Amino acid sequence: MNSSLFKEVILLCKFIQDLLLGIQELIMPPKAFSWQVLIYLSVFSWVISYLAIGFIKDIIAFSGWLFLITGTAWYTTDDPLRVPGTFMPVGALITGFLVSVFAFGHEVNVVTSKTIVFWPTIAAIITAIPEFFAGTGTTSKAAIPKLEVRQKVIILLAWSMLISCWLQFYFVLDQWLKEYPSLSAQNFQRSTFVIRLEPKSKTPQNGNLILNKMQPLVEEQIFGKPWSEVEKWLIEANQQLGNLGKDVIYKNLEQYDEKGLWGIEPRVVNVKSGYRLDILTIWTGPSANTRGFYLQKSCLIQPVAAVNKPENQNAVAEIECDRTNKFFIGSPPPKQ
Repeated sequence: MNSSLFKEVILLCKFIQDLLLGIQELIMPPKAFSWQVLIYLSVFSWVISYLAIGFIKDIIAFSGWLFLITGTAWYTTDDPLRVPGTFMPVGALITGFLVSVFAFGHEVNVVTSKTIVFWPTIAAIITAIPEFFAGTGTTSKAAIPKLEVRQKVIILLAWSMLISCWLQFYFVLDQWLKEYPSLSAQNFQRSTFVIRLEPKSKTPQNGNLILNKMQPLVEEQIFGKPWSEVEKWLIEANQQLGNLGKDVIYKNLEQYDEKGLWGIEPRVVNVKSGYRLDILTIWTGPSANTRGFYLQKSCLIQPVAAVNKPENQNAVAEIECDRTNKFFIGSPPPKQ
């Protein structure tokens, strides 16, 4: 019992010793010119750059990036692990990412959309560069690769550039949906390029927002006002709603580029007890449907005193609007 326990303790000590030796070999440079030294120089350069000022700080930080990229490339190409199905070393992906961050990142956001987009192409270029040199070390010289190598390089570059294009296409679509969120209500089922991962929104949120903000303003213009003034207001509804709509749109959609693609129009319909005012928010931007779409909020306007006493000339108006907005795909109804 004691001997077996003693053996386990010895094995554990040996494991810890081997682990520490492995860490020591990884950390301690075997010689003055090695990838570990370059990594340490990069860390040292960044520390010093925080203490420097002016253009000296930028020069030291730039040197730190060069040391890091060179050291990482050296370490990852000593015994390269290939990306499955290609001759690209995994180290080229790591080095390409560092180069892309160095070229397109900034202090606020180290990883930007350009960093991600150019990453595959830069990694492919890093993979292809050694193929244009023959020999090793200081004896290497420029040489044209063999035909089969050139084919592999061209295919790798083409695939990497294609991936970069698709990544750029994703960021473009993402930016469009941020600037024009109403596009998210479109139907992309027939699209070859767009796959919806999130549930489709039933109605454009900005269209609903405009109608909900318009409702109290219209009610304020009509409720309790003399019926004759209200009828005059309805005759001039195009101008009245147009002025109110511009203020509402630019106030509530100021942060969106789509604010200029929404329009507001009224439709006034005679009903038995008075009038029905349909407030339309019309989308004039790109749409999956060639006829576009619009949202509608209907309000019933009627004279209060005239309901029971039509002869009363001092009637005032009351207004009652629908709680929900209706969404229609197609062109809005013609003006009457």
